[in-house]
Amino acid sequence: MKHKKLFGTAGMGALLLLLAGCSTKPVTANSTGIWDHYIIWNFSRAIIWLSNLFGGSFGVGIIVFTIIIRIIILPLMQYQMNSSRKMMDLQPEMKAIQAKYSSKDMETQQKLQAEMSKLYSENGVHPFASMLPLIVQMPVLIALYQGIQRTSALRAGTFLWMQLGKPDPYFILPILAAIFTWATSKLTTMSQVQQNGMNTVMVWGMPIIILFTAINLPSALAVYWVITNAFSVGQTMLLMNPFKIRAERAEKEAAQRAIQRKVAKAKRGKKRKR
Repeated sequence: MKHKKLFGTAGMGALLLLLAGCSTKPVTANSTGIWDHYIIWNFSRAIIWLSNLFGGSFGVGIIVFTIIIRIIILPLMQYQMNSSRKMMDLQPEMKAIQAKYSSKDMETQQKLQAEMSKLYSENGVHPFASMLPLIVQMPVLIALYQGIQRTSALRAGTFLWMQLGKPDPYFILPILAAIFTWATSKLTTMSQVQQNGMNTVMVWGMPIIILFTAINLPSALAVYWVITNAFSVGQTMLLMNPFKIRAERAEKEAAQRAIQRKVAKAKRGKKRKR
């Protein structure tokens, strides 16, 4: 789990370097290759078409495009959240297994991994499910960036106070993107049984990376991040509401304590009769 979270944070941090090295050659209908012709060109065409459909603003086109992307990957996000919920429910058992195989020697660690794999398999949990949305969205981000930068109409387009091909001069959208990223991470970690230092890294580290990345990249990407992370906040509240999960967990724990008290009381009653 820790390695996956670190990978996700590092992946977003590497995005700035990756995008900085992307081609700047204009993309047109005559562009060749699977990436340029079928992905980048069609991304830019889709945004322009949506912009014309919804009033001619490229910014609005990007917003609608982002919402469509989020709707398309919604089943994947729901699968990831369901898997995360199962992982949270298994945390007490996972902790017990980790305590049982606490030794760091290779043989013990192999037994630990075998027991954890068995636990995951028996409960239908896939530990790497949380990485799927990130893996899917990374190519979308890269394609969106190139679609903006390599299409002159989109690069020169404006939205509100911004030129879409340039960074937000007032940092407003990067700040909003960071806030929504923080809110999503915070809501997700709130529902976990155990809090740890890695949760803190995720809650604060990812928003900081998003902030500084969005400050340096075209504002079109900041628009994408604001909308996609705002969507994530609503999605988290709908599909994995931490307040509801906490209330259900507290109710379950209270019921278990009540059963334990009854059992203890019955045992005391038997002792008195003797």
